Order: sequence, then structure tokens, then C-alpha cells
Amino acid sequence: MGEANKASCFGSSVFNDAVMAERLPKTVYKSLKKTIQKGEMLDESIADVVANAMKDWAVEKGATHYCHWFQPMTGLTAEKHDSFITVGSNGESIMEFSGKKLIQGEPDASSFPSGGLRATFEARGYTAWDCTSPVFVKEDGENKTLYIPCAFCSYKGQALDKKTPLLRSMDALNTQALRVLKALGHTATTRVVATLGPEQEYFLIDRSFVERRLDIMLTGRTLFGAPSPRGQEMEDHYFGSLHERIGSFMAELNEELWKLGVTATTQHNEVAPAQYEVAPVFGTVNVASDHNQLAMDTLQKVALRHDFVCLLHEKPFAGVNGSGKHNNWSMSTDDGLNLLDPGSTPESNMIFMVVLAAIVRAVDVNSKLLRASVATTGNEHRLGANEAPPAIVSVFLGDQLNEIFETMAKGTLAGCSSGGGKLQLGVSSLPVLPKDTTDRNRTSPFAFTGNRFEFRMVGSSQSCAGPVFVINTIVADALREIADELEGAKDVKAATEKILLRIAKDHIRVVFNGDNYSEAWREEASRRGLPIVNSAVDAICCMKEKQFIDLFERNAVLRHDELEARMEILLENYLKTIKIEGKVTLDMAKRQILPAAMKFAGDIASGMACVKDAGGSCKAQQAKLTEVCTLTDALADAIGELEAALAKATATADIEAAAQVASKDIRTAMGKVRTAADSLEKIVDADIWPMPTYAEMLFMR
Repeated sequence: MGEANKASCFGSSVFNDAVMAERLPKTVYKSLKKTIQKGEMLDESIADVVANAMKDWAVEKGATHYCHWFQPMTGLTAEKHDSFITVGSNGESIMEFSGKKLIQGEPDASSFPSGGLRATFEARGYTAWDCTSPVFVKEDGENKTLYIPCAFCSYKGQALDKKTPLLRSMDALNTQALRVLKALGHTATTRVVATLGPEQEYFLIDRSFVERRLDIMLTGRTLFGAPSPRGQEMEDHYFGSLHERIGSFMAELNEELWKLGVTATTQHNEVAPAQYEVAPVFGTVNVASDHNQLAMDTLQKVALRHDFVCLLHEKPFAGVNGSGKHNNWSMSTDDGLNLLDPGSTPESNMIFMVVLAAIVRAVDVNSKLLRASVATTGNEHRLGANEAPPAIVSVFLGDQLNEIFETMAKGTLAGCSSGGGKLQLGVSSLPVLPKDTTDRNRTSPFAFTGNRFEFRMVGSSQSCAGPVFVINTIVADALREIADELEGAKDVKAATEKILLRIAKDHIRVVFNGDNYSEAWREEASRRGLPIVNSAVDAICCMKEKQFIDLFERNAVLRHDELEARMEILLENYLKTIKIEGKVTLDMAKRQILPAAMKFAGDIASGMACVKDAGGSCKAQQAKLTEVCTLTDALADAIGELEAALAKATATADIEAAAQVASKDIRTAMGKVRTAADSLEKIVDADIWPMPTYAEMLFMR
């Protein structure tokens, strides 16, 4: 594709604003825009006109089918394709698409995770068109389909997806933010939206290697693998020059994403060998979450075209950095105000200070809930390592805001704070650089980075929707408390100052600007009384605490039964994932690694016999044989322990108890199997070892 065509292809497969303005009658267009921009109720009377225009446009693009595209609790997306073609009264084929079909669909709700909200025999579920997220035409091979982003609910209206609570949380945040703005005298704003820019990290591994690794094929990560002689210690991969094969992949990836309206802008080598990143421009949290799902799907499909496999697992390789999805979150108004832009003097920017205080309070009060929102099996390998935030939630504010917050915590409103200033580089030909008011802290789980917060704990394979609807909800709740107080105040300025001082004093404990990786911080966090929840299972179980049930119900984001269902689904997913990993570990250990070790031992023994017959010494061979046999015995013992742990989990009926068995017993036993196997890999003949090594997978292109 030529350069001009690349630029013009952006959004070419999207039924975007320009297409709507061109194809819809003006009255219909204006009505639909009100719904999209202001969150007003959809006027169903215009649905037929919109549906027909969408159908005509999609057919011109080569589409023959449409689908309601939704995000069930699998964490992936789902779609059921229906043809536009219907049969007329004379037997002729007609291309039709009605407003009714656009607005509502009926997929099977019994075959998706429901956490007990739906029984197997209760199959009915509904998808509802989310008109705030653009419709698009997507190509899958020769097939072209019109994709309609949707919410997904049960027959009784219970949310069965990731999108519904996200949309509800957006409404809650808008309502409470508007109350605060109005109380502070900012009446021009009519809508507040949360915005998101998710950075997506991933690995690319040659397809030929993956096809010889059962663990990667079935679990998305390596369950075995001794460290490569060279890893990331030379620090030469991060931002390094692109390999031509990788560059070609990225070029096609960008074209595919741009056609779908995904604003992919940043691409680069990440820290670990074979690890990369793609990041978009900010969008509303709803559209950004949809776009990230498209990005993950496109990454995997385009990778296969280049004979790569894209790994989105949080920790596909032990000993090198894992992958996260940094969620850059902010709040903007319809009249152009970024509520997290501090300006040059943040201490005098009252709206910013109130919003900042609300966020700090929200994070401190609900830190366990934020931890639960990123609790997955993959993230359990990543969080806390020297590459990702620890399982302790804290807030980084940077020097300037930290100075203001500490002053307020002592009971005094901040005066003039230290600004950013200028950076003099000492080279006459180089420009003077404006210095940001805050450094960046890559170890912080929730860091202020200039005009947004970066939630760094989210795992690379996760949907953005879960963590983001939690952020939206907890911030909405903190803003609700502030609005209640301001609306009843006789002196709003005095009440605002009082609120700021109180929040700073009560929640300064969650603010930390130092090294989150250090053991000293872990000890300090414990002294401060901050929750430290290392286990994913323990984190998920925090969701049942009454304060979080009340939080979601108070803000109309999740009902009690919906929240309980999500906790059960997350525990089930954890248990199933660990059991699959355990069974794959057994399969590979028993059918590949153990036979290889035994063959190698046999080869050594046979060689020793020949050497002895010739009168030679076998001291080295004997030492090697003893080492191999010792490790082989250890591997066999560990296999038996893993089999027992899997049986124990299967026999445990209670889902929470079974998940704890998986967390403690199965993972521990898997670790013992791997330790023995990886030790064998280091000494078994390379020609005998049954699978590609870390060195091959990470460095061969």
C-alpha cells in the first residue's frame, strides 16, 4: 500500500461520523449524535433508517453478514453471524437489515460463564446495540462481516458481559463529576467522560517453535524452560532497532488497525527479547476498550501471516520481563477541559485539586478492589517481580503534587509549589527542554503522569473493561461524597478547603513516590496499614466484602447477584486455567521430558560399558549418570505430587476451596516438576531434548 493510501485508509472500514453524516438524513443523524455524544436515550423510531444505511454501506464493502459483537465473561469477544439475505415473496433473494435486528439480538446465554445467573436449560440472552461505539466491517480471510458492538445481558436483565458495567460506570462517573463541577461553579459542562489509552505489550515467537511446544499451544506460556545463556541483562532490546521481519509485521498490523479506526501510533521493542509494544491515541473508555479487544485479535491474526505466534500471556517466559497493559486513564468534559490537567499552578486549580483528592481517596479506600480487578493466573506470575508493580496498591504523585499533598496533610493549604522548570543539556546545538512537573515512576501501580493516571497492574491478556469500570466506579463514589458535602455547604470555598485537608490527612498513607520494588517499601506499606494481597484467589475473594457490594449497588453499576456471579466466574476461570496447566505439565513431563532423560541416562550407561571394556576411566561419565538419575528420580517424585494435587482439586466441591488448592498445591507441585525438568535440560544432550529452548525462541528470527 502506498504512503498516500496508508494515510487515507484510516477508518475506511468504520461507519464513522463522516459516513453517518453523508448517508443519514439530517434529522436522523442529529438524533443519533445526541445519543452518542450526550448519552441520551436512543430514539428507536430512527433505527430502521440507520440499519438500512449501515447495510447498504457494508454491502458496498463486500459484507454479506452482520453480527452482534459482544464481550462475555470469558474475557474474549463473541460473535454470531447472520446473513443480510432473505427470501422475498416470489422466491427472489433480498438484502435486508431492520432496525429491530440492529438494536437487539438473541445469542445463547447458557453456554457463556454466568456464575449461576443462568442455568444450563435457561438459554435466552440478549445483545443490545451500543451506539456509542462505532460499527465496522471486519475481514476474516475471504469473509467480510458488519460488526455491531453490543452489551450482553440475561433474560432477567442481569449483566453477563464486560461492557454493561463499563457503560453503567461511565454514567455514574458523569453524574457525580457534573455535580462536583456545578457545585464549584463550573456550569458550562454538560457531560464528563473517562478516557483511556491502553499500552499493549506482547511477544512474537516463530511459529515453527510454537508448533513443537505443547505448553505454548495449550496455555499460552512456557511451563518448562531453562534460562537462556543470554537474556535481557545487556539492556539492548528496549527501543532497539527493528528486525526487518518484525518491521514488516508491524507495518501490516498498523494498516489493519487503521482500517478499523484503531489509532495505533506508538510501536517499539520492549525490554525482553522478542517482546514489543503498540499503543493508541486516547479515546473514551468504552471505545478504547473495544479497540483494545480488536488490537489483541488483530495482533494474533497478523502474526500468523508472518509465521509468528503472538503471545499475550502476562508471563510467557520465566526469567525475562512479562507483559502488561498499562491503562492510561483520565477524565474530560464536553467543553474541552481535562480534569486531570494541573496547569502551571495546580494548588490554585481548585477543580483539579478536588478531582485529584477524590482519586487518591478512592484508591486508598478501595485498594483491595483494584487489586481484585487485575487478579488473574497470568498476572500472578508478573506482579511483584522487578518488572511490574507489586501486589500493593499505592499512588505516585510526583514531586510537585506530593509536596502539595504533604502540606495539606499537615493541615495547611499549599502555597506556591515547585514547577517543572527547564532542562539545560549543556550542548549549544541542542534546544532547552521544558521539564515536566513530575518524573515517571515505572514501579508504581497507580501513577500520575502529567495529565492522567497510569494503572500499571493490568495484565496484557486482560480486557480493559474490568479494571476501568472499577476505576470509574470508585472515583464516582468519592466524587459523590464530595458533591453531597459541597451541595449542602453555605460557603463552598471553605467547605472545599476543609475537604481537601481532610482527604490529604486521611489518605496520605497511600501516596508513595519511591521504589515500589524494594523490600523496604513492603515493610513500610505494612506499617502504614496498606493491604498486601499476594494471591490472586485471595484478591478475588475480597469482592464479596460488604463495602464493595454496597459500592457497586450505590452507584448502580453491579447488583449484589451480578457481583457474586463475577467473583464465582473469576474463581472458576482461575481453577480451570491452573488445572489445564497442571495437566499439560504432566503430559509433557511424562511423555517428553522423562523419556528424554531416561534415554540420555541409557546412552551414558552404554557408553560407559564400552569405555570400561577398552580399559578407560569412567569418572566423568559416572558423575554425569548419577546427576541425571538423581534429577530423573526427583522429576518422577514431583510428577506423583502433581497428580495428587490435581486429584485433590477435582475432589473439592466448593469453588473457593478448590481455587485455593489450585493456588497452593497445584502451582507448588508444578514448580517442583519444572525445577527438575529445567535442571535436566541443562545437562541432557541437545539432540535428545524434545523441545525448542528459550535461547532459540527468544533470539531466532
